[in-house]
Amino acid sequence: MAYIGRNVDKISNVEVLDNITFDGSSSYTLQKSSVNFTPSSANTLLLSIDGVVQANNFSVSGSTIDFGTAVAGTSTCNFVLHYGVGLITAPSDGSVTTAKIVDNAVTLAKMASGTDGNIISYDASGNPVAVATGNDGQVLTSTGAGSPPAFETLPAGGITEVDMWRLTTYYTGSQNPINANWERADTSGFSYKGTGLTQSSGVFSFPSTGFWYIDYNWQGNSQTDRRNVGAGISATEDNSSYSDLAYSSTFLQRTESDATYISVNTNVIFKVDNVSTHKIRFFGGATSINANPDTNAQAVGFTCFKLTDI
Repeated sequence: MAYIGRNVDKISNVEVLDNITFDGSSSYTLQKSSVNFTPSSANTLLLSIDGVVQANNFSVSGSTIDFGTAVAGTSTCNFVLHYGVGLITAPSDGSVTTAKIVDNAVTLAKMASGTDGNIISYDASGNPVAVATGNDGQVLTSTGAGSPPAFETLPAGGITEVDMWRLTTYYTGSQNPINANWERADTSGFSYKGTGLTQSSGVFSFPSTGFWYIDYNWQGNSQTDRRNVGAGISATEDNSSYSDLAYSSTFLQRTESDATYISVNTNVIFKVDNVSTHKIRFFGGATSINANPDTNAQAVGFTCFKLTDI
């Protein structure tokens, strides 16, 4: 059997508000159960003063009603009724307009729209922009203020830069720095990874910023009886002045008539903030000590790899 009477969207909800106590003012606070009440609009209020029903002859701002003229303190408020806008029903498709949505009411959690997984962003003018769905493993990154974000694939995890260099030619004494006869290791089984370091006159430059691990070995021999032999890594952060970054030494004392061989090793982690200014170089040796390089092995040379980005 069909429903007889008004449609459900015409049924109103009526709320009974507290009666107003007049004191000769023109404006008063609307309350329900002694709590301030904000009506939908002035048009949804109906009240009676001294038995005369009042409608559409007052204004409302928040919970304040203003009659535009003083109401005598001897007057009596008989009732105050607030009429709702009807039962809440599911809105029809396309019926919710921008004006119906309160500012800042839409949260990030509600901003997926369009094609499955699409995200809404905003351009520099505040206009919504849809960002396409990312692929598996991609992340949403910022491209700067006023620009929509973008999905990007992060670099593969693990070490991204590995390199080895070695000295190819003997020298006698101490060199600081060792400024010639360097080569990238080409021994079978080794291949550098990433871009690799570059060098000019023994000064090594890094391909990218980050935290770098450097392990340096210096090998030599001598027929002298007693020597203190040192080797190390020096660095610059201004592409000008160098200071020791790592240093190690050992005491050589010959125990037989033949040459005695020694090896000195040191290592360090170097933070490269700027590839144009942060560089390293190497030193090693001692008076009457012969550097003992090898073109087929890491005798005098270093290994380095990038640990992580800054």
